[in-house]
Amino acid sequence: MTSPRRVSSSFSQFLGFAKRSFNSYKLPGDPSSSPSLTYGIHVFHCPDAVGIVAKLSECIASRGGNILGADVFVSEKKNVLYSRSEFVFDPVKWPRKQMDEDFLKLSKMFSAIKSVVRVPALDPKFKIAILASKQDHCLVDLLYGWQEGRLPVDITCVISNHHRGPNTHVMRFLERDNIPYHYLQTTKENKREGEILELVLNTDFLVLARYMQQVLSGQFLRTYGKDVINIHHGLLPSFKGGTPSKQAFDAGVKLIGATSHFVTEELDSGPIIEQMVERVSHRDNLQSFVQKSENLEKQCLAKALRWHCDLRVLPCEENRTVVF
Repeated sequence: MTSPRRVSSSFSQFLGFAKRSFNSYKLPGDPSSSPSLTYGIHVFHCPDAVGIVAKLSECIASRGGNILGADVFVSEKKNVLYSRSEFVFDPVKWPRKQMDEDFLKLSKMFSAIKSVVRVPALDPKFKIAILASKQDHCLVDLLYGWQEGRLPVDITCVISNHHRGPNTHVMRFLERDNIPYHYLQTTKENKREGEILELVLNTDFLVLARYMQQVLSGQFLRTYGKDVINIHHGLLPSFKGGTPSKQAFDAGVKLIGATSHFVTEELDSGPIIEQMVERVSHRDNLQSFVQKSENLEKQCLAKALRWHCDLRVLPCEENRTVVF
């Protein structure tokens, strides 16, 4: 295969997935006595070769599974294939352990760089820690998203370099839901990275919800060894410092935005997951300008977190991502 391609198929509208749970799905027309089907996701990243998609489909079909949607992309530069498949299956006919073994065989067959399968109804939720500073908007949005079941994660703790009093909204929320809060005062000379590592070693990934800190060190990222997701406003690099929104407002900016990305040693320069923009005008005052900017940050970060949990984001080349 020598040219980039993208194949996409989805039967979700026909099957009515938007209004029902994947965890106990029955195909239309099935008798009520038929077993419920369970929803699964598989992502694959390997050198491109003839027959990969056919083998993936055969693997799922041979165990009685049914593919609901499939995305495939081949990088033009490196001739590497990326794929993501959604499928339903009967866990009695295809036990979870057997599923891992089947996909492992394919991984070895095609020398896969990455092969991950996830069954949300059977697998543990992703464990995350949230790092935040004084600004609450992204942190509060994530907490409410978690409480309402919109974010498929378990929050192990919140870490902050800003002290919050016991009667604040955030602290009352955390205490009610038994989420630990760790205040670690930081300086440029001491970022308390060793203590942060001790608090997050058992997490699956980290979320920086407007964590106003110097760039995390390479030593921290290497020791942690897992993904870290960050959000920043789209006013960089033109408007820096403590009042970027006011600077942009005074400059008459017409488009504002937000970027969610993976964290690297270089500040705000990791592989991008999602970007969102919104128009502002002369009718906006500073308050509405800031509110629009904060809303974009909340939406962009929450979307990146959901996509990451749904295995939609794959690293591509040096500093890019494939987002299915």
